[in-house]
Amino acid sequence: MGQVSSLHRVNAFLSIFPSRVIANQTKASFAEEKNAPPPVPPSPPIPRFAYLISGSKGDLEKLWRTLHALYHPLNHYVLHMDLESPPEERLELATRVEKEPIFAKVGNVMMITKANMVTYRGPTMVANTLHACAILLKRTKNWDWFINLSASDYPLVTQDDLLSTFLDLERDLNFIETTSNLGWKEGKRAMPLMIDPGLYQNTKSDIFWVTQHRALPTAFKLFTVSGMLKSGVFSCNKNSSRS
Repeated sequence: MGQVSSLHRVNAFLSIFPSRVIANQTKASFAEEKNAPPPVPPSPPIPRFAYLISGSKGDLEKLWRTLHALYHPLNHYVLHMDLESPPEERLELATRVEKEPIFAKVGNVMMITKANMVTYRGPTMVANTLHACAILLKRTKNWDWFINLSASDYPLVTQDDLLSTFLDLERDLNFIETTSNLGWKEGKRAMPLMIDPGLYQNTKSDIFWVTQHRALPTAFKLFTVSGMLKSGVFSCNKNSSRS
């Protein structure tokens, strides 16, 4: 009986150690969990650009060159050759877009087939830009920034580099600088009245100014804007559209 009692005491004494080992393991595991680095946040989605590339008479080859230099399957493109360009050029551009295998497969290149008359510096230029934006928004809203180019513009960086550069930027960031301090533009831009012949005729001619001036509006405030993106990213023709 004495031996059995002694064995009981030994077993009871030894049974203490496993629980301590388990407790130590639990503490170590808890410490590892506490000191573990936080999970890596997911990468932001790759940005997408929407381009308007505009051309006029004789710009077919330049527009086609610019489109290929800018092309990326993630982006979206609207092409426009104005009403001054011959129907043969517009038809040739539409045929090329339709027959280009990658364009047909991805489906991200669109053409404004009903050409607009566009007068440089006139409101028809703004109207054509808004027309392209409406087409893009109707087709898809899966793009982050809109860039307005002419057939004479050419990229200085690849689209892969451009997309990579914009990857970490906030998607609501805008590259248009605005100010309500008009300065000299108040008398030279805001008050004069112009007529854009492109609004009512099918042949291109320059805008012309009327002798009367208008008063500045009181129901809303005028702002002047300037694009800040294109100069460092694209080689721009002097008559190119502003971004």
